[in-house]
Amino acid sequence: MDVIPEPARTHRHGPGFRELGPGTGLSVGKGADGTARWLRGTLGAATGLPFAPADGDGDDVLRLSVDPAVTGELGAEGYRLDVLPTGAHLAGGGPAGLFWGAQTLRQLLGPDAFRRAPLPGRTWRLPLVRIEDSPRFGWRGLMLDVARHFMPKEGVLRYLDLMAAHKLNVFHFHLTDDQGWRVEIERYPRLTEVGSWRSRTKFGHRASELWEEKPHGGFYTQDDIREIVAHAAERHITVVPEIDVPGHSQAAIAAYPELGNTDVIDTTSLSVWDNWGISPNVLAPTDNTLRFYEGVFEELLELFPSEFIHVGGDECLKDQWRRSPTAQARIAELGVTDEDGLQAWFIGHFDTWLSARGRRLIGWDEILEGGLAPGAAVSSWRGYAGGVAAARAGHDVVMCPEQYVYLDHRQADGADEPVPIGYVRTLEDVYRFEPVPPELTPEQVPHVLGTQANVWTEVMEDQGRVDYQTFPRLAAFAEVAWTSLPAPGERDFADFERRMSAHYRRLDALGVAYRPPTGPRPWQRRPGVLGRPIEGTPPNR
Repeated sequence: MDVIPEPARTHRHGPGFRELGPGTGLSVGKGADGTARWLRGTLGAATGLPFAPADGDGDDVLRLSVDPAVTGELGAEGYRLDVLPTGAHLAGGGPAGLFWGAQTLRQLLGPDAFRRAPLPGRTWRLPLVRIEDSPRFGWRGLMLDVARHFMPKEGVLRYLDLMAAHKLNVFHFHLTDDQGWRVEIERYPRLTEVGSWRSRTKFGHRASELWEEKPHGGFYTQDDIREIVAHAAERHITVVPEIDVPGHSQAAIAAYPELGNTDVIDTTSLSVWDNWGISPNVLAPTDNTLRFYEGVFEELLELFPSEFIHVGGDECLKDQWRRSPTAQARIAELGVTDEDGLQAWFIGHFDTWLSARGRRLIGWDEILEGGLAPGAAVSSWRGYAGGVAAARAGHDVVMCPEQYVYLDHRQADGADEPVPIGYVRTLEDVYRFEPVPPELTPEQVPHVLGTQANVWTEVMEDQGRVDYQTFPRLAAFAEVAWTSLPAPGERDFADFERRMSAHYRRLDALGVAYRPPTGPRPWQRRPGVLGRPIEGTPPNR
């Protein structure tokens, strides 16, 4: 019963169990085909059970259905699981709710249900229980940065599976930055021919003197993207792509120098950036740049059906604009007061462009500077203030403050913590994160769409490092995003820690290279590689 995220209501029918065996059939109602396919493919592989089609009236049957009664009571993402001596019935408020219920069922079967092939001598049984459950937030996200260190397609598909196992439903796909462009755009082939790789890579934080002296790169073809989006959709995960504008754009400028501020720097000499931090090379505020990125977004909309498209908008250094006669002429032409107003115009252009095509713009909280178009939403990363300001102004918000849910931040203050970045954010710290700021009024709270954990990969050179930084803290975050609080501030970490003892075994079965509670294993350390630790305690609410 050590389910993570913790269900809303659990009732044991008795002390016994319902055993599943080769004769256990699967009855599939209308709207349940996707979950049935996942159960047969994933649980079938782990257990060796065929889950053959069966009549719903039989005894040894697992029944799957989408039930309007569950919809009315628990919502489309809610579910009810009833396990009785005669069989089990999983009902979802919608196809998504049914799928989330299947994740709970998998956990109830034990850690070996997370393997890819059956182990000998295993017995598969479910406790006699009724579980009724639904999520607190509609946006339960994970952002993965594949621009700084490229993650091959198979790794991305694996992370979608890990998200699904934790009932997370938004994958924020950070595809471009100064250090790499990761998505094929057919009309602009140099974005990947030039922009997808760099000649070398800083090893550690930018203060480090270590370099990996070999090319690094990679990109996803458009068919790769279609596969990723389809894999996510089968798991009721929405993929929200991010294309950074107008800052964090050196890789694009290296590929197409005319995108940069050519009147103040020689953009033809730029290459994809090999260091970390914030590049001063930003997009020029010209009509040519707007048309170029409209072409990028046109292809992107064909690949990603998501309502939201993320445009970045963060950390745009404006020194080149201040020195650029072209940028200053644009400021005068628009009648805006300064460079912040110029960025607001840039973001506003794409807000209008996306809205005309039935999509919505979302960006980091810097897009509030200089004014924000009415339909845009905000990812609040620099603490809570941006989210509070946005919600008060009537904008939707995703809460992802760096002080709490940036999983690249270090997990302990020990000397053996690999490449320590930022504040110490322990498993308990993440578990106690509260996404809804108390200063919001009841009318403003609905603007908080949900919350998101962010994984920036500057110092994560491979999948093992990403796993180490992300887990087990993503399990704590998943419970924050899914499980409603009994009262403000009431989270039982001792109970969560007890349930994690079972969850670690699930992560082991999945091959996740998480950080053990006792600290990093020897091969997870990076002795002598400088990080960027921040001393003191992050601000608490």
